Amino acid sequence: MTEPAIYRHTQVGTTIWLFLIIAFLGSIVAVAFAGIAVMLIVAITGLFVFLIGWVFGSLTVAISGGALNWWFGPGFWKKRVSIDEIESCEAVRNRWWWGWGIRYYGKGWLYNVSGLDAVEMTLKTGKSIRIGTDEPEALVAAIRSIPDPKSTG
Repeated sequence: MTEPAIYRHTQVGTTIWLFLIIAFLGSIVAVAFAGIAVMLIVAITGLFVFLIGWVFGSLTVAISGGALNWWFGPGFWKKRVSIDEIESCEAVRNRWWWGWGIRYYGKGWLYNVSGLDAVEMTLKTGKSIRIGTDEPEALVAAIRSIPDPKSTG
């Protein structure tokens, strides 16, 4: 039986969805000007927009089983870090030009779908991970609420 999540939150990527909808509407406008011959392109564009939105349109973060887990959409790009591997964590603000998605930001990897708020975790290995969230204080509190197994004996 799976241990219930201590923390779980899904952030919808409103900016990503907005850009995808604009791209799809633009392709529909192209059909109006280009005629029926472009219908296949619009259908392919619509499918592409739907797939990108489905895969990268939300980011879920959960803490369960002594680990921090996060994934995009239906479970794409699942990542996991054991809580006892985290040296420290803090609420931070991303630079606007870092954008959204998955990217290397200089100190480590950033996973983000919307906004500029994030939680940065420094691992005991020295690596850093940033996870974008619209509730950074709640995520920091949830991570810090897990007792260190070494200190409990």
